[in-house]
Amino acid sequence: MIELGEQDKGKTSEIGERLARDPVERTHIACPCADAMRGNIAWPCSEAPARGRNSVPAGAINAARENSWTADMLNMDFSRQVVIDTTAAPWQPSPMPGVWRKPLAREEAEHGHATSVVRYQPGARFSRHEHPRGEEILVLDGVFSDERGDFGAGSYLRNPPGSGHAPFSEVGCTLFVKLHQFEPGDTASVCVDTAGTPWLPGQGGLQVMPLHGFGAEHVALVKWPAGERFIAHRHWGGEEIFVVSGEFIDEHGRYPAGSWLRSPHLSAHHPYVEQETVIWVKTGHLLPGEHTA
Repeated sequence: MIELGEQDKGKTSEIGERLARDPVERTHIACPCADAMRGNIAWPCSEAPARGRNSVPAGAINAARENSWTADMLNMDFSRQVVIDTTAAPWQPSPMPGVWRKPLAREEAEHGHATSVVRYQPGARFSRHEHPRGEEILVLDGVFSDERGDFGAGSYLRNPPGSGHAPFSEVGCTLFVKLHQFEPGDTASVCVDTAGTPWLPGQGGLQVMPLHGFGAEHVALVKWPAGERFIAHRHWGGEEIFVVSGEFIDEHGRYPAGSWLRSPHLSAHHPYVEQETVIWVKTGHLLPGEHTA
């Protein structure tokens, strides 16, 4: 099992203790849209429009995406909803042989804010580089490696601002990666083996695995049992989801494994699943005027 850094051990333990003793806090973190419960305020469906206030129709999103794959800037308007089936998106070469990417959001071609799915072919290596504003990784399959060790499927990593490494993969791997998006002061080095970490009870039949929290931002894995439905609600501070397995559903569409959703502040939906589904979810990081998400 991958060990947590000492700084994050205390933080994760604290989150777990809060989850165990406080049902409201447990709902807040366990909910795949935990921002709906921030400050003990629930945003009911009656107050929510059919789509999020700032979201755009799926057709417009798809058209914008198709027209912007080759542009340096991609999906950097955080007031708009973005939905991408990453399994259908084309792989694009990176500067390093054997490393391929599917860009989901980016500020510049090779610098600044970036969210992407990354694939290392067996034996591929990336040159040493630093992370001026941090790097966040979820290993989706295979084994990802660097100077610190080997990280199998399910590993969740946070490399803080100023850190650096020379990553590689001997057997190949696929990653969900977020670069240059840490809040000022968020300096925790995090390494969680989610395959060996116990689930905690959430609201209803949900199970939650807290991964990180700093300020208004919370990151977790959430497991939905087959047939689970959650209340209709708004997203205070926005919500970002990567569907790890199964299929996530709401009134706007169906999102199979590999789907990436980014919903803006005060957007709304009524989510449910038909089969067991696991999602990576981040909330509270898309408040207007904040562009670290």
